[in-house]
Amino acid sequence: MGQEEHVLVVERKVLEGVGMFQGLTFEVDKYLSRLFEPGRLRFVRRADAEKDPSLKQLIPYVLMEHAGKVLSYVRGKKSGESRLVAKRSIGIGGHINPVDEMPLFGDFREAYLNAVKREVDEEVVVETGYSERVAALINDDSTEVGSVHLGVVHHWTLAEPKVGRREQVITQMEFLDIEELQAARESMETWSQLCLEYLVRANSD
Repeated sequence: MGQEEHVLVVERKVLEGVGMFQGLTFEVDKYLSRLFEPGRLRFVRRADAEKDPSLKQLIPYVLMEHAGKVLSYVRGKKSGESRLVAKRSIGIGGHINPVDEMPLFGDFREAYLNAVKREVDEEVVVETGYSERVAALINDDSTEVGSVHLGVVHHWTLAEPKVGRREQVITQMEFLDIEELQAARESMETWSQLCLEYLVRANSD
């Protein structure tokens, strides 16, 4: 048998201490400053975390945009998360594992951002420069998947639309404009639907 996967989590009560929310919040610094305090984050067995709503698995969710078009793909049948198979997504990322060697009692923010880049690199090949920012956090307690995860939405603005797939579970990958994404909204996973609302607002400002 292979080694059991461990994932990075924060206790739900930490979020409740700042203020629990449903959907997106754009008060990024208020939440991340608390999450990145020493001792707040830890690694636990994924099998346990998936069944424990008192824990939130921290998931970087990276949106990639170029010239008003957003990277989109469909999760194939070999996806590690069976509940999201065949759903369209606009977020790249995944669980953060102990291999990322993050100092849980030191300067965590920079180590976390490095872990995000490694997670992205496991799924796709980005062959262009980009600027990045943390745009929002996602909490969706209305679904089985969402109740045990907390998303950190990263918005990458690419210099060129040069992204290739690395993981076989990524299919039908293409850059779509906002109107095309809105037309495909019903086929999207919940987090992507929420992020689409953010993108619509960001592109209308």
